[in-house]
Amino acid sequence: MAERKLKFASSAAVTITLASLAQAAARECTAIDNSNNLYLDAVLYLAIPLQAGTPGSDKAIYVWFYGSEDGTNYTDNATGSDAAVTLRSPTNLRGPFVIATPDSGALTYKAVIGSVAAFFGGVLPRKWGFVVQNMTNLTFNATEGSLIKTYTGITETIA
Repeated sequence: MAERKLKFASSAAVTITLASLAQAAARECTAIDNSNNLYLDAVLYLAIPLQAGTPGSDKAIYVWFYGSEDGTNYTDNATGSDAAVTLRSPTNLRGPFVIATPDSGALTYKAVIGSVAAFFGGVLPRKWGFVVQNMTNLTFNATEGSLIKTYTGITETIA
């Protein structure tokens, strides 16, 4: 009897400029095109170092998700480009996934978001992306290379 198993693609970088993202600011990534790979799901990994200081405000980094059914029109006011975005209140973006930032110091906060499709009701859209909102009361590290933003696509295989 054949078994269905998950198959993980190689990790891929995501285009989003997060260096020096200020308190209460938000930025969206360039949309990830799923129309050729047809991934069933994706795992997102973020590593975000903060500048030195004591977190305040919400002591959190919020990760919101946007999608596109037709590859052109995106959720809410997302554009599918690496750009600053003003979140509406309330927003129609999916989420948030919360990365808690409770400790003082120039620390790096890491998160594995295990199922992006879960934010879309279990189906990964044709194009999708995410928005990072800084609610730490600290600025993100100023060196872009110190911030890690990758995803791994997931398909299924029969073995």
